[in-house]
Amino acid sequence: MKEPKYRFKFRIFAGKIYYNLKKHFDWYLSGEKFTKKFESPLAEEIFTHKTVLRRKLKDVDIWMQENKIKNLKIAIQKLDKIVLNPGETLSYWRQIKNPSKRKGYLPGMVLHDGKVLSGIGGGLCQLSNLIYWMTLHTPLTVVERWRHSYDVFPDVKRNQPFGSGATCAYPYIDLQIKNNTNQKFQLFLKLNEKYLIGKWLSNETIDFNYEIFEKEHSIKQEWWGGYVRSNEIFRKIRDKNKKEIKEELITKNEAIMMYNPLLENK
Repeated sequence: MKEPKYRFKFRIFAGKIYYNLKKHFDWYLSGEKFTKKFESPLAEEIFTHKTVLRRKLKDVDIWMQENKIKNLKIAIQKLDKIVLNPGETLSYWRQIKNPSKRKGYLPGMVLHDGKVLSGIGGGLCQLSNLIYWMTLHTPLTVVERWRHSYDVFPDVKRNQPFGSGATCAYPYIDLQIKNNTNQKFQLFLKLNEKYLIGKWLSNETIDFNYEIFEKEHSIKQEWWGGYVRSNEIFRKIRDKNKKEIKEELITKNEAIMMYNPLLENK
């Protein structure tokens, strides 16, 4: 992996304008059919998952996590019970729109170049991570997903493979999911005191089960001194009789580690 490059402020500013315009062009002029319909909950539960709202993270003040929870409450109102009909696409940011202070969003934790910073609407990556992980357990197709370029926190009670999330930044680092099946799917989201909870629902059952796992996990030191963590995420698809239908590569991850991988686990 190449050594991280320093980019001048003008280069960053110009890049943001370019990708912002490109994303809005894709949303409104590409001809893609984006969903915006909400319905009462569908009958069949396809997959459910939950993630902890408050985690002990090094150098992260607790107020950031409390603000994150308030940000999540606002954001899920734009996605809860949205329906993906056959041929439709769900865009995370097109649906949520700009998480601004005017809409009630608060400063929360954002990651920038491997650093923990405070930013309006911070913490919404937890929601995009959840939706992406759940989608991997369905026949829906992920058409846009961005990986984290930095591995910021050590594995503490991690129960998913490294690199199985989806980072987000309005509007150009988006998560998009398309329904290429012949049945409806619906996203269900809620919060309780401890967890962010999500489900994919449908009007029909599905004939397959999905297992997500990693291969080729490695940590190596690069010539420029930093450590890089990498792996490959795979998915096994089985029928209702647990017979394996196929195994497919989902994505390859590579991230610069922002902590010493040789630290003792205490």
